[in-house]
Amino acid sequence: MSERADIDEQGKVADAIRHSFVYFLPRPVWPYAQLARWERPIGWWLLMWPCWWSTVLATGASEPATPPAATIAWYLALFTAGAIVMRGAGCTYNDLVDQDIDDQVARTRSRPLPSGRVSRAQAIAFLVLQLLIGLAILLQFNATTIIVGLASMVTVVIYPFMKRITWWPQLFLGLAFSWGALVGWTAIAADVASPALVLYAGCIFWVIGYDTIYAHQDIEDDALVGVKSTARLFAERTKPALIALYAVALALFAVAFYLAGAGPIAWLGLAAGAAHMAWQVATLDIHDPERCLKLFKSNSHFGWIVFVGLMVAAMVG
Repeated sequence: MSERADIDEQGKVADAIRHSFVYFLPRPVWPYAQLARWERPIGWWLLMWPCWWSTVLATGASEPATPPAATIAWYLALFTAGAIVMRGAGCTYNDLVDQDIDDQVARTRSRPLPSGRVSRAQAIAFLVLQLLIGLAILLQFNATTIIVGLASMVTVVIYPFMKRITWWPQLFLGLAFSWGALVGWTAIAADVASPALVLYAGCIFWVIGYDTIYAHQDIEDDALVGVKSTARLFAERTKPALIALYAVALALFAVAFYLAGAGPIAWLGLAAGAAHMAWQVATLDIHDPERCLKLFKSNSHFGWIVFVGLMVAAMVG
C-alpha cells in the first residue's frame, strides 16, 4: 500500500478517472499527467468551446472573404491543441497555488503535489514546458491573436487566489475560460469586434453557471477550510441563480449571433442549447455530488449543440 490511504496501490488519485489512457503511459509520467488532468478531458473541452464558437461565428460574418475550409480546420485543430496544453498548464499552476488547501480536502489531498509524488520544483518545470508549447501554438496565428492570447495570462494568474478573497471565484474562472471567444474571432477577423465581446460576456455567465454546479461537490470541504464559491453563496438558491445566469448567457449569445449575422440554423442550435440548459436546471440535485458532476460534464454536449448549429449555418451561408 502507498503512504496515503487515498492513493491506491496503482498510484491513482482519489478524484481521477479510474480507467484512462494515462495509465498506459510509463509510470513516471503518471503524476505529471495527473497534474495536467489528462485523464479528464472535460476541462479542455470547456476551454475549447468559446474558441471554436467564435472562429465559426467570425467565419460566417466574414463573407464574401470567407477563409478556405482548410484554414478553418487548421485553426480549430490549433485551438484544440492549445486548449489541451493550456488547461494542463492552468491545472498545474492552480495545484501549485492551492497545495495547502488541497491537502485539507478529501477529494484533492491525493493529487501529486500534496501527496509528495511531485516536488514543487518538478511541477514548476512541467508548468514552464506546457507554457512554452502553448506559446508555440499561439505563434501560428496573426499578431492581433498573439497579443490577445498573451493578455489572457492575467486572468489565469489571478484566478486561483480568488477563492480566498471573494464569494465569486467562478466569475474569475469565467474571465479566463471564456477568453477563447476573443482569440477565435481575432484569428479570422484580426480585430476584436462587438460580436466577440458580447460572446465573451455570454460565456462568462455560462462558466459561472456550470462551475457553480461543479463546486457543489466540494461544498462541505470548502466550508471547513474557508474556501469561498458561488455554490456556498447561492446554497439552496442555486436553481434560481442558475436560471438567471443561463438566461443572461443565452441572451448575450443571441445578441452576438445577431450582430454577426448568424443564419437560421445557428439560431436553431441556440434554441436546442437553451433546452439543454433548462434540463440541467430541472434535474439538478445540489445534494447529490454524482449528479452535479454529470450535469457539469454535460456542458460539453451544450458546446457541441451550439457549435454544430454555427458550423452548419456557416456552411450553407
